Amino acid sequence: MLKRCPWCEEDTLYREYHDREWGFPVLNDTKQFEFLVLESAQAGLSWLTVLKKREEYRKAYHDFDPAVIANFREKEVSLLVENPGIIKNQRKIRASINNARRFIEIQEEFGSFCNYIWGFVNHRPIVNNWTTLEEVPSQSSLSEKISDDMRKKGFQFVGPKIMYAHLQATGLINDHLKDCFRYQEIIDQYHRIFPNEG
Repeated sequence: MLKRCPWCEEDTLYREYHDREWGFPVLNDTKQFEFLVLESAQAGLSWLTVLKKREEYRKAYHDFDPAVIANFREKEVSLLVENPGIIKNQRKIRASINNARRFIEIQEEFGSFCNYIWGFVNHRPIVNNWTTLEEVPSQSSLSEKISDDMRKKGFQFVGPKIMYAHLQATGLINDHLKDCFRYQEIIDQYHRIFPNEG
């Protein structure tokens, strides 16, 4: 039996996400944008609720291409609000379109969104050493700093908790518990992807 972080054990989809994605370093802008859309959509809801709608999001959001989403207008907003396969919150939908535009501005300024966000951790993942779920924070000084900066740049639905979840999901932070089988796997992946990491 593989030892996993307890939060994922309630559902097969959750376990697959935990085992294959959560905490793996994301160095691809499209995947970063996908997580920004999904994490923002999660606000006030469970991550499992969002995961169950992920495939419909992928269709509705054109495989999370920010260049396409940035050009959405009222017609597309109406279609999204009426789409039963996604979270039909108009504020979140409008925020995702706004964020696509801000995302492109980041790409133009920094060369890529990955350059921007990984710059906050000096392009090296943070490895935490939690032994219980109770130790894992819901936000940190780092997520507050990133949240503040992104808000100044015009992003919406990017509060410190949302951004902490984003950092966890995209591997800027390894928050797997120490006895989880993915904890060491992620560290090993770090060493392959970031060869200068000690």
